[in-house]
Amino acid sequence: MRFVTNLPHKTEEEEHVRIPVSDGTRLAARVWRPVTSHEEPVPAVLEYIPYRKRDLTAVRDSMHHPYIAGHGYACVRVDLRGTGESEGVLADEYLEQEQSDAEDVLAWIAEQPWCNGRIGMMGISWGAFSALQVAARRPPNLEAVVIASFTDDRYADDMHYMGGCLLSDNLAEAGTMFAYSTCPPDPALVGERWRDMWFERLENTRPWALEWLRHQRRDDYWRHASVCEDYASVQCPVLASSGWADGYSNAVTRLLANLDVPRKGLIGPWSHKFPHLGQPGPAIGYLQEVVRWWDHWLKDEDNGAMDGPMLRTWMQESVPPSTSYEERPGRWVGERTWPSPYIERVSRPLSRHTVNEPGATVGDEELTVQSPLSVGQFAGKWASYSAPPDLPYDQREEDGGSLVFDTEALTERVEILGTPSVELEFSVSEPVAMVAARLSDVAPDGRATRVTYGLLNLTRRDGTDEPEPLEPGRRYRATVQLNGVGQAFPPGHRIRLSLSTSYWPLAWPPPKPVLLTVYAGGSTLTLPVRPASEEGEMRSKPFEEPEGTPPIEVTYRTPVDSRWEVKRDLVGYGSALEILKDAGTVHFEDIDLDVHRKACERYDSVADDFESARGESAWTMAFSRDEWDVRTETRTVLTSTDTEFLLHATLDGYEGDRRVFSRTWNERVPRDFL
Repeated sequence: MRFVTNLPHKTEEEEHVRIPVSDGTRLAARVWRPVTSHEEPVPAVLEYIPYRKRDLTAVRDSMHHPYIAGHGYACVRVDLRGTGESEGVLADEYLEQEQSDAEDVLAWIAEQPWCNGRIGMMGISWGAFSALQVAARRPPNLEAVVIASFTDDRYADDMHYMGGCLLSDNLAEAGTMFAYSTCPPDPALVGERWRDMWFERLENTRPWALEWLRHQRRDDYWRHASVCEDYASVQCPVLASSGWADGYSNAVTRLLANLDVPRKGLIGPWSHKFPHLGQPGPAIGYLQEVVRWWDHWLKDEDNGAMDGPMLRTWMQESVPPSTSYEERPGRWVGERTWPSPYIERVSRPLSRHTVNEPGATVGDEELTVQSPLSVGQFAGKWASYSAPPDLPYDQREEDGGSLVFDTEALTERVEILGTPSVELEFSVSEPVAMVAARLSDVAPDGRATRVTYGLLNLTRRDGTDEPEPLEPGRRYRATVQLNGVGQAFPPGHRIRLSLSTSYWPLAWPPPKPVLLTVYAGGSTLTLPVRPASEEGEMRSKPFEEPEGTPPIEVTYRTPVDSRWEVKRDLVGYGSALEILKDAGTVHFEDIDLDVHRKACERYDSVADDFESARGESAWTMAFSRDEWDVRTETRTVLTSTDTEFLLHATLDGYEGDRRVFSRTWNERVPRDFL
């Protein structure tokens, strides 16, 4: 990345600003703006997230908010209620209170003497959720949004559930927010009130996984703040981005297809990162694109921000399987509109171990599979966070417990762009069953790189709001949607479809092992094929080099340590995936603060005992300066029987070595055809 200091506007920073909202609660903000903005008011850009502006996002914030401010904007970075130095308690994600607070913040910004009343919102992940959800409420001063790594559908396409299957990220991310929502504010900013504010959080929090487990089907809880329920509610321009290695790769194209406002889409090879920090690379000059977007929509500049393709995306080339890549080879391509009229959905019928040519005649063969619980240990994370390496590894071992279909070796290059799907005619041996469908690029030497995948809880084959048990032995039809992808398959390679009846630990296994019968004569793989001739018609222009302002200075008192280990016991037949994410102890030079973060996840099971599946997420968050030494320790454990989920959680708060708060939860939640 190129660090830039010579920007069009000299800026100043207000480290701690308190913004009152309607009920009297005060939210904490950091503001960067041009020094001339009091005399010459400027548009504002809001980022609204729960991740602690004072420390945990301070390095990242220092790279892009001063950059945008230096181009003539007031950048306002606000911590949600109950996080950082903001008052109150954060009880859950995307609540009505959160969105109402955001509207109050926007109104406050519009009234400041340094703001001309024109405001945008931007963010990644939660910040992007916030921006899109608030846009759907149409506050009067919000004129455009820039969003990265987000969803418009909180149930069907988020970290909680996928195809009606429970994701392990539901536990992992609940563990993350259990830790983040119980951290103390910094007494250097809030004074002696810090302890009362901290204890208010400790006493009123609960494991978020409990609420998420209580809503196992699509209901009003998930419909709230899901913009897909009413796309017409969004009436401002949207610049949306994500990456093929991210769990949120699908929403960009859905917005392009369904919104009726000026919109642009960008999908790179990245994991859950801003595009200017994109991993795997290549990272791009995203902040230049963002400034161009704001200049057009908040300053009315005729700068070509809407020129070129509606969708720019990275067409990935074939690579050997690996859990991480520094860069993904490929090229930028563009589509004038989305859905693209140039992309053809090509259906290939399935027969025994074969993905046939389009139009081929196949018999009605019965093919069966009952996958071991070990299928899925090389699946990687639902959303790659690139720390530790968390992409899927060679699929050959996974394929050993799956039903596998291959094309013949390709005689010419095939490119796909969009969402593949699998039409299945099937029967099962149990009333609750799932299927995982994986698409892989198989090299001539046999190595198999997973390209994309999809999950479906077969009790939800006709919808996610009213599941129905399956009748063993009865024939059904279902469509499994795979995640969107842009991928090239070279000549000599094969395209492989793999089907399994479990995918643990990426998804929680069904109550019992299931024998799945696939009737090949009624089953097909459909690929969104992009003809190479389209490249010449709408080639995407190159992006500039990534830029940002120099980050604030930090030093590491203890090193970062990340591990991702699969373990197997061939005596007791236990298997485990253990993940360590130790961010080290970071010293923030400007505020003389030490911060330590450490997360441990473990997912284990015994042989093919589906009731032995167990997931655990444990966090330590510590903050210290001089005599102030505070930490929280959280732990969430999820197990199940064939009828219930069992959740055990603990929360402990410490001042120095003295434990000052402790609480334990033991809860049972019935399984709802899951």
